[in-house]
Parts: sequence; structure tokens; C-alpha cells
Amino acid sequence: MSAVTAYAAPEKGWLTPIGRRRWQNFKANRRGYSSFWLFLLLFGLSLCAEFIANDKPIVASYKGEILFPVLIDYPEEKFGGFLAVTDFRSDFIRDEIDANGWAIWPPIRYSYQTVNSNIPHSAPTPPFWLMSEEERCSAYPQGAADPGCMLGNLNWLGTDDQARDVMARMIYGFRISVLFGLALTIASAVIGVSAGAVQGYFGGWTDLLMQRFIEIWSSMPVLYILLIIAAILPPGFFILLGIMLLFSWVGFVGVVRAEFLRARNFEYVNAARALGVGNGTIMYRHLLPNAMVATLTFLPFILSGSITTLTSLDFLGFGMPPGSPSLGEMIAQGKSNLQAPWLGLTAFFAMSIMLSLLIFVGEATRDAFDPRKTFR
Repeated sequence: MSAVTAYAAPEKGWLTPIGRRRWQNFKANRRGYSSFWLFLLLFGLSLCAEFIANDKPIVASYKGEILFPVLIDYPEEKFGGFLAVTDFRSDFIRDEIDANGWAIWPPIRYSYQTVNSNIPHSAPTPPFWLMSEEERCSAYPQGAADPGCMLGNLNWLGTDDQARDVMARMIYGFRISVLFGLALTIASAVIGVSAGAVQGYFGGWTDLLMQRFIEIWSSMPVLYILLIIAAILPPGFFILLGIMLLFSWVGFVGVVRAEFLRARNFEYVNAARALGVGNGTIMYRHLLPNAMVATLTFLPFILSGSITTLTSLDFLGFGMPPGSPSLGEMIAQGKSNLQAPWLGLTAFFAMSIMLSLLIFVGEATRDAFDPRKTFR
């Protein structure tokens, strides 16, 4: 009787063997791997900005009713006032809630547009740790003994020239910058990859006409056109995204076009054609995965470039609407208020850390998709 040897089925996961090797190569780059998780942590925290920096309590109890001011705008008449929206930072509302319940506040009791009316002198004011206790609490009715002069009401990184909290504006500005960069990068990749795939696969007159159009389109002075269009149209997130999308997709076309030109006559493509597979299926299922290897390598660098462009437009005054949290606007304030170095330094370090992390992630991504390391 012969013994039957049992073989365990190979373990299956959501990654292919090549994908697992690429992930191991990505993890081998310690600097890029650590930057990837640090960037995700910072971005995740910025997505919860309303729970970190806000002029409304996260949750409150008033006369036995549980309220969520961070999510719902309650009228002031609920607390005995007459305004349409409750100002939870006012002394009247604070005393009313303390007398009839409780409130849990975010660590920073300012939103990006909240004006601090208790600054010790004219704005901009320095971070609270650069002032004595008596100086930073001098604008409160009871001075240092006032219950309102507490850590959550102090400005950790000072205020700007409109008495708004710099820390809160930096957190919200970081979120807008990353969300704008991600949206622009994804939309540009979709358009650029589609255009490059059509050029490379069909070739001939299709490739020739589209290539001439792209050459003419790329030769336009992008910055001047952006400034002109941004000066005519009303400022806004999606308007600015659409304006920049007009030119940002071109960078993906060349890489994808080259990959499709190289692979469109490979044996497996000709075999698929012989079996009657449609052009769309061949492009999407057989050629696009190979082209995306080169495209994914460029994505972190395109993302950092998108964030830099938004910051530049905000610095020039052609970016987000006035009052929006923006790192570029903070840099412009630092230039206009040289006596307040915390404004420029805060924006500078925020931009430096964000772009450095993205560049390190891009280097690790490049190593992960390097065929000399993946197939060795």
C-alpha cells in the first residue's frame, strides 16, 4: 500500500507573488516605508480636523439632552439666546452649559476661521509659550485666574494678522492641500493614461494627430494661462481643480504611450486578437497593467508637484477663496509680517515635511517596481 503524500494548497492572498515581492522591496526601503505610514497618519489626523481644532464642543449635555455641536448647528434660542447659530465660545453660552450640563471640547478650541478676541495685543501674536502667563492672559477679565485662560484657548503657534489660530489653519490647510493634490493626481492619471493608451495602441494617424495636439498644448505658458483664468473665474476648490486639470494630464501620456507602442505587437496581444478579443478588453486587461507599473512610480512625484502648484497660486492670491485655510496664504502672511516669523516658519516646515515624505515614498515606490529587484 503506497503512502499518499498530502500537499498543502498554496496560500492565497489579495496580492500576487509579484505584488508580494514588490511590497517587500517597498518595505526594504526603511525611509520610504516609514514616510508612507507617517504621511498616512498625518493625513488621517487632518481628516479628523473638526475633532482636533474647532470652536464647537464635540459632544455636550444640556438639561439632560445629548448634543453634537461638531456635527449639527444648533440655534442659540436652545440655550436662551436669539442668534441663528450658537457661538459656543461666548461667556454666556459657556456659563449656561456649565450650569445645566457639560461639554467635551477638542484640544484646540479654534476653527480655521475663528477670530480670537482675547489676544494680549494687536495681531499677529506669538505662540503662548513665548509669553509669560500674565501677558497671555491679560485680555481676559480675571487675568491669569480667568477660567477661560486655559490650554485649549491658547494659541499654540500664535495667531495670524487677523487674530486666527495658526495651528488650526495649518491643520485644515494641510488637509485641503493633500485632498486637492490627490484629486488632481487621480483625475490627471485617468485622462492621461486613457489618452496615452489610445495613442500607443492604435498608432498611425490617431497617434500622429494626438501627438501634434499634445505638443502644441504643452508649449503654452501654463502659469500665465492659469493666472489669467483664475483671475476671471470665481475662486473655488473645484474651479481651481478644473483649471489645473487642463494641463496636468499631459505628463502621463508619454509614459503610457511608450508602453503601449512597445507591447501592442507582442505575441500574447496578437493571440488575443486572433481569438476575437475586442480592442477595449486587450487594452484594459492585457496592456494597461504593464503600463501602470511605470505610471504608479510617478504618482507620488505628481502629487507633490500638484501640492506645490496649489501653494504657489495661493501665495500669489489666485488660489482658494479668501479666508480659506491655505499654506500658501500663510507664507504670504509671513512675507507681509516679517515681525511675526512664526507665520512663515510654520508654513515652511509644514510644506517641507509634507513634500519630503512624499518624495521618500516616491523613491520607495520606484524601488518596489524596479524590475531588477522584483525579478532577481
